[in-house]
Amino acid sequence: MTNLSKRSLMKAVALSALASAVLIGCGKKEEEAAAPAAAPAAAEAPKPPTKAAFVYVGPIGEAGWTFAHDLGRKAAETHFAGALQTTFVESVPEGADAERVIRDLAQQGNDIIFATSFGYMEPMLKVASEFPNIKFEHATGYKTAPNMRIYDASFYQDTYMAGVIAGSMTKTNTLGFVGSFPIPEVLRNINAFTLGAQSVNPDVKLRVVWVNTWFDPPKETEAAQSLINQGADVLLQNTDSTAVLQTAERNGKFAFGWDSDMSAFAPNAHLGSAVVNWAPYYIQSIEELRAGTWETKRTVWGVKEGLNDLIKIPETVPAEIRAKVDEIKAGMKAGTFEVFNGPIVDNTGKEVLAAGAVGDQAWRDSVNFFVKGVEGRVPAGN
Repeated sequence: MTNLSKRSLMKAVALSALASAVLIGCGKKEEEAAAPAAAPAAAEAPKPPTKAAFVYVGPIGEAGWTFAHDLGRKAAETHFAGALQTTFVESVPEGADAERVIRDLAQQGNDIIFATSFGYMEPMLKVASEFPNIKFEHATGYKTAPNMRIYDASFYQDTYMAGVIAGSMTKTNTLGFVGSFPIPEVLRNINAFTLGAQSVNPDVKLRVVWVNTWFDPPKETEAAQSLINQGADVLLQNTDSTAVLQTAERNGKFAFGWDSDMSAFAPNAHLGSAVVNWAPYYIQSIEELRAGTWETKRTVWGVKEGLNDLIKIPETVPAEIRAKVDEIKAGMKAGTFEVFNGPIVDNTGKEVLAAGAVGDQAWRDSVNFFVKGVEGRVPAGN
């Protein structure tokens, strides 16, 4: 075969191979065109975290009312694991300052704002009317709006149990109470403490010193010392610091922690701590907001719901009294024990709750008297 013939043959083979490749490639394109791959589904945009703000009446510190609320805030953050962002402002005075702070938090784009003191009610109500798309929650008050609701705790249950202990431990039959403001939530605590003490010691009397503040350690110390000087040997308070308990310790007397575990601050004086755990409520409230089921209402929880408790009762308290407290607490959890159970008379002899009647929420909200055994009168205007 000549070189020309060889070249012609090789050229023909090459052209044939090229044609086959083109045909195969075209076939693949036609198959791909006939059955295109499914487009990937668009990823759902992640839901932005809920923003919640808290307004505190005192410093967070290491114990007390504001400390307890802040523990609840932290527990909520942990529960929602990145789906919740919180901020707080502490030591906000009640009144004009509170209104300014609440409005500022609303303008920052928070979804929900918790105001944690009774005196914040009117300022929050005013700001809530200006921001209808934000939810507002007020602790311990009684006024609501379409986007503002109320939450509260049953401290009078704790104070009744504390009273049972106090009545059994007093040697002078004189108890002392450092009061913040003469409003129903404080008055019913004073009365419950007295009724609890009288249930084991009918000879008990109670003296009250008002400080007209929620948190002021020097004033609380002065009030506690005044009560001790008047013969009180077991003290309770409705104020936020450890000052009352520590004053009792320095004087060799007894007292109780308030709002949080205060046993470490005065171990010799400490007879128990009336505590509140806000975490369950804050978690439920934010869950309702995120689920779109939040609605205006008033929520009052207590021992039954795990919000209130009396803890760290020492063995210096007689065993039979500790057993009695356990029995009362079990009844509160079951809903079978009522603190305000008639007949109850005030310290002027007037019947304020008839025999067989139970003080319901409306009755508790209107308490403006001292029960028999409490000395003095409720300050005018309350």
